[in-house]
Parts: sequence; structure tokens; C-alpha cells
Amino acid sequence: MKGHIRKRGENSWAIVVDLGPDPETGKRRRQWQTVKGTKRDAERVRREILHSIETGTHVKPIKMTVGQFLNQWLEDYVAINTAPKTAEGYRVIVNRHLIPNLGAILLTQLQPSHLQGYYTRALSHGRVDGKGGLSARTVLHIHRVISEALTHAAEWQMVARNIAMAVKPPRPRQPQITTLAQEEVGVFLSEAAASPYYDLFYTALYTGMRRGELLGLRWKDIDLDLAQLSVSQTIQRIPGKGFVIQEPKTGRSRRSIALSPSVCILLRQRREHQQSESILLGKAWHDDALVFGNLDGQPLDPSTLTHAFRRIVKKAAIPHIRFHDLRHTHATLMLKQGIHPKIVSERLGHSNIGITLDTYSHVMPGLQEAAARRFEEDLLGAVENAHSFTP
Repeated sequence: MKGHIRKRGENSWAIVVDLGPDPETGKRRRQWQTVKGTKRDAERVRREILHSIETGTHVKPIKMTVGQFLNQWLEDYVAINTAPKTAEGYRVIVNRHLIPNLGAILLTQLQPSHLQGYYTRALSHGRVDGKGGLSARTVLHIHRVISEALTHAAEWQMVARNIAMAVKPPRPRQPQITTLAQEEVGVFLSEAAASPYYDLFYTALYTGMRRGELLGLRWKDIDLDLAQLSVSQTIQRIPGKGFVIQEPKTGRSRRSIALSPSVCILLRQRREHQQSESILLGKAWHDDALVFGNLDGQPLDPSTLTHAFRRIVKKAAIPHIRFHDLRHTHATLMLKQGIHPKIVSERLGHSNIGITLDTYSHVMPGLQEAAARRFEEDLLGAVENAHSFTP
């Protein structure tokens, strides 16, 4: 197998590799590849091509840009293999960040330096509105998306390797979790009492469920006699697709949650109220109905719920929190009350207890101090008794 280099122009070289005769037609096969740079650069590429052919890892260059490949990847893989909300997130990152900055580069010519340089620029002035740079966490998300896409490109033999593996994305800081203190929970619920979403907010605080899980909760998922509910579906609103019902994203997210007596009372009253409304409207009530839905049985709009939540927080004059922080509040208060992290992890639907411990590490120092004091208090009596015992 032979290959040679031809000069094409200023800092431009053509590498020609003889691939031997075609096994079907017998015609001579040659591969041409253009390299920008010095002759030494072209020589290096020639050696790499010959080596990849000899080792069976060679990928024939294709004239497809990074942008064209990413669009193909979104349609051929992401759209049919990921949850709708995940797919929408990938599409936003691809169209808003990756294609405008890397899309014009030929896929086979994409180099680690392209990604590393883009990440540096993105951190300083990568915002779409031109008002500064992206956060390290956003750049990390972008890196994960392009890395996953290039992994599939390598599997589909469109590139020789995933060059993103040679790039180091920025390390984001651990986000600061905001939660309600125990006394602030009462203030929030008192202000929320007049809201049509009070029952939902109360259930969120007392179960740690995600917003989509609460919106997808049906009466048949709840056993008030056994005081537990099952998380078996979620509802999300995806732009251009409307409401999308799907299974929880992981096996651990599909879980049972024990209910406190007050939640059981609240939900029992809510069910009776819904049944009475159905009778007044002349509609049959069934246990497939959503627990937290509109009067017509349709799902609540997540954005409407979020806006109502923000108004309540503002009127209650408590620290600014997001709806998702009710989940963090539930977990934090449980841990402070001495509930084992394994139980908290199961209630939240985390894939493993390590996620729980990492997420709520700010609570751990206080728990360790309390544990040390309790250990000493429990052991102190036994030690004193042993010293006072005389045979």
C-alpha cells in the first residue's frame, strides 16, 4: 500500500493513497485528501492514514459538516432513543450553541483544539444575547452533548474516534441549594392556603416529588388506606408537541412513597371534592383521572403553576426559591430529623445513595456532630456504670 503527497497551492497539500484494486470491478482505487498546513503536516496525516488502513480503523473522509451530522443525529438517534424533554434539551444546545460555532467545520476535520477553543470563547462571551459568557455548567452540558454525538459518529464509522474525549471541559462549582427552614414552611403554606394549587404544593413538600411526577399522578396510583402512592408516569409540556406523558426516566424514579396522615387527609378530601364536581357536571368519575388536573381533566400547565408559586413566595416574604426547591426542602428537613439517607434517597427516586449524599452534603456536617453527641450520651451511662461496678 502506497501513498504520496502533491502540492496543491499555498499551504495546501493533496494526499493520494493507493487502496489497491476493487474486489468486484478490478478497477484501481485511490483516496484523495486535502491537508492545510506545512508539508510536514501533510506527511504526518499520510502516515496516519496508512496506519489506520493497515490496522482496520480507517474511515473514508466524507464531505459532511459538523452541523449536517448533528442535524442527522438529532433525527436518527435522539428523536427515537431519548425522552421528549431530553431530546428538546439536546436540540436547543445543538441549534443555539454547537451549530453556530462549529457547524461549518467538516466532520472528519474536527479537532480537539476546535472544541477547546470554543469552550474558552463560550466562557467569556458565549451568551446568545451577547451579554457575557456562559456558565461553566452550561459549557459542560454542551461538551456532554457533542461528546455523545461524536461517540455515535465513531460507532457509525463516520469518524475514526471521538475527539471530544481528548478535551477537558470546565469544572462547574457545586450549585448552592436553597431550601425553606422549618418555620418558613409554615409561612409558605399559610400564604398558599388561598391558592387553587395548595394541595399540590403541600404534597410536594411532604413527598419530595418532582413537578412532572405530581402533574402525572392519577388516583389509581394512590392507596389512601395503605397511605402510599406510586410514581409511574410524568407529564411534561414540550414546545411544539404539547403535553407529553412518559414513564419516569430511571427505574429508581419509578417508586412507592409513604404518605403522612395529613397528606392522606388532604388527598381524601380532594378526591371527594372532585367526585362531587363530576356529579354536578354530569360526568362519570374514574380513578384514571389526574389528581392535580384542570376541571376538564386536562393536565395543568407547568408554567402557570410556576408563576403562581412565585407570586406566593413573593407575598410570603420568604427567601427566593424555585418550585424544585420544595423537593430539596423535603430532603433537607428529613435528613436533619435523623432519617437515614437511604430512606431519603428512595423517597426522592435517586439512582443511588451517593447522589443523595453529594446533593445534600451541606447537611452532613451537622448530622455528624449530632451523631457524635448522641453516641457519647448513649455510651456515657454504660461507661459510668462499668466504672462504678465493684466485684
